[in-house]
Amino acid sequence: MNSPRRRAFLGGAAALAALPFSARAQAGQTRILVGSSPGGGQDMVARMIAEKLNGGPIGAVLVENKPGASGMIAADLLAKAPADGTTLMSATQTAYTVAPQLYKNIDFDAQRDVTGVAMLGFNPFVLVVHPSFEARTLRELIDLARARPSTLNYGSGGVGSAPHMVVELLQLNAGIKLVHVPYRGEAPAVADVLAGQIALTFNNVAVVAGHVKSGALRALAVTSPKRLEVLPDVPTMAEAGVPDIEVETWFALTAPKATPRDVVRRLNAEVVKALAMPDLAKRYDELAIRPAGGSPDIVDAMIKSEVARWSEVIRRADIKLPTH
Repeated sequence: MNSPRRRAFLGGAAALAALPFSARAQAGQTRILVGSSPGGGQDMVARMIAEKLNGGPIGAVLVENKPGASGMIAADLLAKAPADGTTLMSATQTAYTVAPQLYKNIDFDAQRDVTGVAMLGFNPFVLVVHPSFEARTLRELIDLARARPSTLNYGSGGVGSAPHMVVELLQLNAGIKLVHVPYRGEAPAVADVLAGQIALTFNNVAVVAGHVKSGALRALAVTSPKRLEVLPDVPTMAEAGVPDIEVETWFALTAPKATPRDVVRRLNAEVVKALAMPDLAKRYDELAIRPAGGSPDIVDAMIKSEVARWSEVIRRADIKLPTH
């Protein structure tokens, strides 16, 4: 199999691998991994950023969806990728701070295996139900769940996903028990609520605000500390009677741990520049995404603090992966 064609291919691949970061990026090698299916908040943010970075100093930028195992498939790919800035990941707290505490048969530790590039943004959750659902307020939902424990189904992007963890907080604080239906990403869960197949889901405002405005979904509460301009009639969790559930998904761009600091700094500069673009800022505002940016160290600090926060919820709720 050591044909001239194969030798030429291998030689070309080796030459490409030897190119500096900027040249490899210009050759179309920069990809952003997303650990969920298309259509979710993580995917939406990754694609908005990729669009702004594409064709700039780091070259062509493509988004690759690698859903499954609460983002661990994508996280494992990132950790094992060449540390040259050409493989990145748009990550949330799920893959980096929750799932590694649940999956015992993996060898991944975000604090050991990845380095922050830039925070991309923050987005609160909204609790949504099908318009035909009998509970019209959060209080009515809680009363219904108490009267019929372990009968109401809710969807999430998978065990350990941020929507799952928010519901675990709700159950702990409200003293109710719902039935978890995990999906391979946020979008399929929303689709089944839209179809009336499951009762409810928490999801990023960026994903479901349009459905709420159109009347296809009814919003019961948001997890932000105050009401959102994009959904001004939807009460906060505290206003609806369940305090201490202020949770936002955070989106962060990351790279393999050994990526040279000068490469990380160049990537950071390009992302911060993209976040400041007026059209992206407008799109963020429409989706209630709070822009971030800042230095790579902010991402690393966020990962560390969130590991501690969610480990406590996992312990209190006794969250475990299904054994089948």
